[in-house]
Amino acid sequence: MAILTLAFKSLANRRATALLIVLSIALSVALLLGVERIRTETRNSFASTISGTDLIVGARSGPVQLLLYSVFRIGNATNNISWESYQDLAAQPRVQWTVPLSLGDSHRGFRVLGTTDAYLDHYRYGREQSLQLADGAWFDDLYDAVLGAEVAESLGYGLGDRIIVAHGAGDVAFARHDDKPFRVSGILARTGTPVDRSVHVSLAAIEAIHVGWRGGAPIPGLSIDADRVRRMDLTPEAITAVLVGLESPIATFAVQRWVNDYPEEPLLAVLPGVALAELWSLVGVAEGALLVVSACVVLVGLVGMLTALLIGLNERRREMAILRSVGARPAQVLALIVGEAALLTLLGLLVGTALLYALLIAGQPLLQERLGLFIGIGTPSLHEWLLLGAVLAAGIVAGTLPALRAYRMSLADGLSLRV
Repeated sequence: MAILTLAFKSLANRRATALLIVLSIALSVALLLGVERIRTETRNSFASTISGTDLIVGARSGPVQLLLYSVFRIGNATNNISWESYQDLAAQPRVQWTVPLSLGDSHRGFRVLGTTDAYLDHYRYGREQSLQLADGAWFDDLYDAVLGAEVAESLGYGLGDRIIVAHGAGDVAFARHDDKPFRVSGILARTGTPVDRSVHVSLAAIEAIHVGWRGGAPIPGLSIDADRVRRMDLTPEAITAVLVGLESPIATFAVQRWVNDYPEEPLLAVLPGVALAELWSLVGVAEGALLVVSACVVLVGLVGMLTALLIGLNERRREMAILRSVGARPAQVLALIVGEAALLTLLGLLVGTALLYALLIAGQPLLQERLGLFIGIGTPSLHEWLLLGAVLAAGIVAGTLPALRAYRMSLADGLSLRV
């Protein structure tokens, strides 16, 4: 304890250099922990987006692509599923429930999802949590819309407000379905999933707004008003994907094989967990690269501390000699330098961790609004504690080199230096 007190006082006398070293280590530690926190929270966020769904069915493409556009609203489908194929799937004896999804439209940058009441009844996220309405009711009228929490908050919508849906992902004037506006009937409670960034309407509504359209554009000279559309047959011709729940997990592979071998059109059925694992295998290399870069930044910070301590030794030879002359043993001189390195590293860890949490508190709403990622602000995980311990150990090891050099300094060498 006496050595640490002496080391602290010694650093206090060289506070400017010490503060720069601490700041360098703190920034590198904040980067290292930030990458780790975002990596783990992103995985948790993706993994908790959907639960309780046995299969996701869509047009034949790739498992990851199907998962991304059907669940995470990222990208677009290569093709649709005919309504007849969906009915065949729903009629299978081992299928307990289905949730049809229709994507392709948007509202001011947010995806519009056409679905049925089954979405509210069967969609689960996190630990089998169901969707809840924070205000209003699920869509009942043809032109009702239920907003995700993020949509309502970002755009300032409330119950009864009117919204215009646009065709495709972009919001341009010629692609808007402004002749058939929707009314906000409900707002879902926040889930921390892409549901928060979605506008939900009925499948019939998706058909209604596209009456009189062909090839992604309105037919010139043809105008069919909203009231007239209500009297039409609005049975969908096609949908984008289907969430499937089975009577028993044992039937999963049998139904998956039935879908993949479906003779009427090329379909693909994937297990959400398997598709997620494939997604992480694709991004795992990038995750590892980010951690390596962060570790290199920490190493640079520690090398800076090592350099400062080594340079400072030449100016502290008389100090070391005086310590030896008043009875300090060589081991105590070594412990003093190692103690300084440990204190600098520890202070860097504390400041870096505090800086990270400050940035998370400030940036959490922005990340959730812009990217739909909820980054939790909790105590460090076991892996983060291990990273902090590894940095502290590396700092102590880095301090041994100047400590060994100070250990070898002779008393005569120190006393012979001129002031």
